[in-house]
Amino acid sequence: MSGDAAGGGISRRRLGGGVLALGGALALAPIPFADAATAMGAGAGSAAPAGPGSGRPAVTLRRGSPARAGLLPGPLERLVADAEAFLAPSPAHPWYAGAVLLAGRGDTVALHRPIGKAVRYSAYDEATDTGVEFPADRQIAMAEDTVFDLASVSKLFTSILAVQQIERGSLALEERVASYLPDFGGAGKQDVTVRQLLTHTSGFAAWIPLYKEPTREAMLRRLWDEAPTSPPGGVYRYSDLNLISLQLVLEKITGRALDVLLREEITAPLGLHRTRFTPPPSWRPKIAATEDMRQPWSGLDRGLVWGEVHDENAYGFGGVAGHAGVFSCAWDLAVLGRTLLSGGAYGRARILRPESVELMFTDFNTDFPGDAHGLGFELYQHWYMGAMATPRTAGHTGFTGTSLVLDPTTDSFLVVLGNSVHPVRSWRSGSAPRVAAADHLARAVPVSPGRGRSAWFSGMTAGTTATLTLPPLRLATGEGRLRCSLWWDTEPETDVLVLEASDEVDPAWLPVPFTTTVTSSGEEAGTPHPTGSVSGWSGRVWHRLHADLADRRGRRVRLRWRYATGAPYVGRGVYVDALRVEDGDRTVFDDSRHGDAARVEAAGWSVSAD
Repeated sequence: MSGDAAGGGISRRRLGGGVLALGGALALAPIPFADAATAMGAGAGSAAPAGPGSGRPAVTLRRGSPARAGLLPGPLERLVADAEAFLAPSPAHPWYAGAVLLAGRGDTVALHRPIGKAVRYSAYDEATDTGVEFPADRQIAMAEDTVFDLASVSKLFTSILAVQQIERGSLALEERVASYLPDFGGAGKQDVTVRQLLTHTSGFAAWIPLYKEPTREAMLRRLWDEAPTSPPGGVYRYSDLNLISLQLVLEKITGRALDVLLREEITAPLGLHRTRFTPPPSWRPKIAATEDMRQPWSGLDRGLVWGEVHDENAYGFGGVAGHAGVFSCAWDLAVLGRTLLSGGAYGRARILRPESVELMFTDFNTDFPGDAHGLGFELYQHWYMGAMATPRTAGHTGFTGTSLVLDPTTDSFLVVLGNSVHPVRSWRSGSAPRVAAADHLARAVPVSPGRGRSAWFSGMTAGTTATLTLPPLRLATGEGRLRCSLWWDTEPETDVLVLEASDEVDPAWLPVPFTTTVTSSGEEAGTPHPTGSVSGWSGRVWHRLHADLADRRGRRVRLRWRYATGAPYVGRGVYVDALRVEDGDRTVFDDSRHGDAARVEAAGWSVSAD
């Protein structure tokens, strides 16, 4: 892959949208942006410390029902059904030959389901654009413990290893990389920092074919000689070279190879027995096959890749690389996710301190809106996190069809592992299966009504407009007002909720300004919304709403909520509850009264108890 001609950044959103590619001292000295972590609310690092030294073990995972996880069963059933639909042409070819789906909340894995095939095709026929299938008796069904080439999800492990060294004082976040690797400092890279590697702001090109060099030494020389395509710190550009460089730093300062670090610092303490680089041949029957790698669509002619790393550059490094090469299964990734959501501990093991985990859930890329990034983890990316996305939702995807999403706001986690380059990478584009799964898990987290047993819910359909319209109401005094409870979490700017009014003087629907106050805050002034609209993140809590209708005195007025969504992504949606219109001392509408509620016109909205 290469940067665009103008030298601007390539975002993960573009990569996930179907761009084809080859491969695809904390102690605690002041660290820039670290204070933001505690200001962003409850989450992974804000949990009370657990594990060694705390006197109590941290949470460990177990299987259980959706109810035990605090999840609704219906959306989880639809999650599986939608995932199975992508086994069929979508639209021209299957998105994957098979997948393993895992979803949970708290200490409970409520869904762990394999679908389709781990191994289906022996080759790809370029002339007919078809897959050559193995005989039925040689195809292998997907299983819960199927191991996948994680591709770029491997970057999370490298990042965790780096944060461990930051915590121990052997690596400094704002230190220049060249201070650890003097050879790195050539070709204009002398000022690149460790933080810039972890947040993809180093200025590196997105990708270069290191694997074409004949030896490891030549690959490293090519990296040392690579000049940034943008000034360090000046642009966000997702690049494999960042994590390859970080691998070399880690190996230099620890004196241990990356695969040894992974085993000793992460997988052994957490008991991740099916997570490693370079799996042995005995694992092959339990590994999902990837691609029939041949030129021109691949950089190498390797035939069917099965049990070996798919990424060309990782292959050039012998299967052990900072950007790709880790193999793992869904359960092991869930344990890793649970560890981070619990502040770095799992059972009696601790791999990070809570304040270190916070650095992974804190946005260091505030200068690059839309490309939020913690240390190693991407944040708030609707293009694969779907409605799970919040400013603190962290995750990553892999080119082979893998993904991990962690939402500390709801303490939920999602693993989608698919072999989407089997038999060839061109058969799939975008992240539709990941988005669909994340939307369903987000919907499975119930929202308790602000008052009573139910509330009006906007739904979560992309590319639509839904309206909730009150009946005509005569306001006789100059003291008309609307009060209600409001809960919203939408894709910022793209999905907008607007309060509108129409009457016989102004028949057009016009916005009505209002104020909102977090219900639990005790504040009085509230936040003004002069455009009569809200969008984006509101904390996933209920807000009290007040709208002044004094200018409608003497008029027969209609009020409505209009929720418009863009495509292809949505947020968790909007809930409206306890709708009440007052005219001085008189209540002219109250949706808790059956007769009033029956007069509401709901187009796209529904009554929801959860």
